[in-house]
Amino acid sequence: MQNSATPTHCPYCALQCGMNLAPAPDGTVEVSERADFPVNRGALCGKGRTAPAVLRSSVRLTSPLVRSGGVLVPATWEEALDRVAGELRRTRAEHGPDAVGVFGGGGLTNEKAYALGKFARVVLGTSQIDYNGRFCMSSAAAAGTRAFGLDRGLPFPLEDIPRTGCVILVGSNLAETMPPALRFFTELRAGGGTLIVVDPRRTKTAEQADLHLAPRPGTDLALALGLLHLVVAEGRVDEAYVQERTAGWEEARAAAMAHWPEYVERITGVSVPQLRDAVRLFCEPEAAMVLTARGPEQQSKGTDTVGAWINLCLATGRAGRPLSGYGCLTGQGNGQGGREHGQKADQLPGYRKLDDPAARRHVAEVWGVDPDSLPGPGRSAYELLDALGTDIRSLLLMGSNPVVSAPRAAHIEERIRSLDFLAVCDVVLSETAALADVVLPVTQWAEETGTTTSLEGRVLLRRQAISPPEGVRSDLEVMHDLAARLGVEKGFPADPEEVFEELRRASAGGLADYSGITYRRLAEENGVFWPCPAGPGSFPDPFGEDGAAAARPGTPRLFLDRFAHADGRARFVPVSHRPAAEEPDDEYPVLLTTGRVVAQYQSGAQTRRVEELNAAAPGPFVELHPRLAARLGAAEGDPVAVVSRRGRAVAPARITTGIRPDTVFMPFHWPGEGRANTLTNPALDPTSRMPEFKVCAVRVEAVRPVG
Repeated sequence: MQNSATPTHCPYCALQCGMNLAPAPDGTVEVSERADFPVNRGALCGKGRTAPAVLRSSVRLTSPLVRSGGVLVPATWEEALDRVAGELRRTRAEHGPDAVGVFGGGGLTNEKAYALGKFARVVLGTSQIDYNGRFCMSSAAAAGTRAFGLDRGLPFPLEDIPRTGCVILVGSNLAETMPPALRFFTELRAGGGTLIVVDPRRTKTAEQADLHLAPRPGTDLALALGLLHLVVAEGRVDEAYVQERTAGWEEARAAAMAHWPEYVERITGVSVPQLRDAVRLFCEPEAAMVLTARGPEQQSKGTDTVGAWINLCLATGRAGRPLSGYGCLTGQGNGQGGREHGQKADQLPGYRKLDDPAARRHVAEVWGVDPDSLPGPGRSAYELLDALGTDIRSLLLMGSNPVVSAPRAAHIEERIRSLDFLAVCDVVLSETAALADVVLPVTQWAEETGTTTSLEGRVLLRRQAISPPEGVRSDLEVMHDLAARLGVEKGFPADPEEVFEELRRASAGGLADYSGITYRRLAEENGVFWPCPAGPGSFPDPFGEDGAAAARPGTPRLFLDRFAHADGRARFVPVSHRPAAEEPDDEYPVLLTTGRVVAQYQSGAQTRRVEELNAAAPGPFVELHPRLAARLGAAEGDPVAVVSRRGRAVAPARITTGIRPDTVFMPFHWPGEGRANTLTNPALDPTSRMPEFKVCAVRVEAVRPVG
């Protein structure tokens, strides 16, 4: 264990807040302020402050486990790895390579995500790989690529937010999901700017807004189109910008004009005066931004919904200009980098498309394989999970807990149980790991070095601060050992910097070009924004003898000169409102929406093991309006059941006027009886393949005591 503090980054959300870690005299690890990192300037939320609690041996895995006689028992690494390799080999021999699936996570470092994609395609030869980031920001990625030719969560640094004139924040409760980011919006308002929050709930974030719009869940698309209609009707279109920097305006304009304000009010529940106020606040300043999160994105029309908000930015000249633009608030710690380097079903490193012959040739040359040997695109995340036990017989899973996090979770749990073989690499015995045939204990953020890419597109070096416990190995070591057992002796180093050097070569020339980034540079510059091509001189080291002087700078602000399409223009996409995949009816008359609470994170596999966080958020709840509670005869804290076409969840009632009377809310961090994702709808967006987590039809019932 090192004796001095190590500068590193939080393991949780995509802010990747800076922190210092130091060993304490009692053998624990202490977190201290790291004021030099510009995103959080030392501030940390409760999750970040308590993150070292999961490093304790009492709460984490320290030995491989194998299933014997129906139960998981400790085993040696050799026994566990031999069994995994043997089962994967058997499945391929009996059913073909695509009978083996690989499922990754948005919390894996860039090195792990890159190696996992390579492992699936080179060692296993399978097309069946995807990751849980498909459940987070894939609709925003699809819409951004369609409009701008490139997807990067934020095309500008967070530090630009306080200097713009207005921000429309759509479907984000960042006061709870990423609290240190709230200060950027507080500073915006303190400087005279305005904040508009779009959310069906009056969240802690909405309470900070100058204007809160509370649309009916699933109607964000109509809301954006109604605002664009008013922009046109009130003569607020930036005609010169539209002509010089965009294409497709006439078709998008015609689609928006079919959504007149009174029609949008009927669909959304947002009044016409509020619509007009929003347009005025957004259009009057010289600069403005639209930021979306999971609210509009986790819908079966999420790509079109985000596209409509992008159209609003383009029509008003609010993209590709200083202090203006559209951005996505990426959620998971490495949700951005995780989708750039190959663990997504249709992508190769550098954000290259798997079905692009030139991309296949480039990456195959780096990997030393025949381009024709690389499989084509596979199933998206939910479709992959839905195929378990039928087309896919064995699964290798890293960094995800779909038993809690997947939509229609009871069905996915059944599919996982039906597998011939499941191997899980994890830090803790998650609900999914508990179903595995082999569980491999892997290192955590503080016990390993690697890079992540934040929601800003800033590549960061997360440094090892302590040694892992005996009996724990890194995911890279696991892939190295499995590859060797499966006949691939080279190409899977366990050293993260060596993996990153190969990632640099594989990404070179791609949209997400990391070739000019090195570990040394990340340490010296506090992160580097991609794209960052290699500078003059010999590759792979752009520094030469003069250090960073020979390297090209990164790109903190995108699109200021041109967009990433070949002609340099952004694309309007004509979109129209359509209902959610599942609307209320007599049997299921209420809408359910889901989200997070401040003290828990994602499926809760790690945060639910921290006493302080559990004290703040001990379990699930159902948030409902007093009118609905009165109809049920339910009081605060009474158990209520929420029932959808997919299942039933029970949790205590939390009664508040801060939610629409036609809507209930459940957080999704818990398994068991209160598992919110038992209820959610797996209806998929046709472009992004994002499931419709944020809206489904339910009924709510009071739970009467027995006896």
